[in-house]
Amino acid sequence: MAVMPIEKDALAGPASIEILARVAARLGEPDRAIAALQKLLSIPYAGPLATGLPLTPALLRLDPMFDPLRNNPRFQQLAESPTAK
Repeated sequence: MAVMPIEKDALAGPASIEILARVAARLGEPDRAIAALQKLLSIPYAGPLATGLPLTPALLRLDPMFDPLRNNPRFQQLAESPTAK
């Protein structure tokens, strides 16, 4: 089964990227996690969580799932950006 590209699935595509970012962060794959977060912060979407909130730089600073990335300069830059790009 092929995965539908994010460009063709505005609802589930971003949710899959957010899940990938979370899993990669927890598994110690910072490059993969940060690449997914960069993509996620550059597109509009409704988050997959019950609240429907998308990840924002502010939520990156608060979410404990991303604790393994806290000391990474690229993650710090994403988390400190004033707005999503």
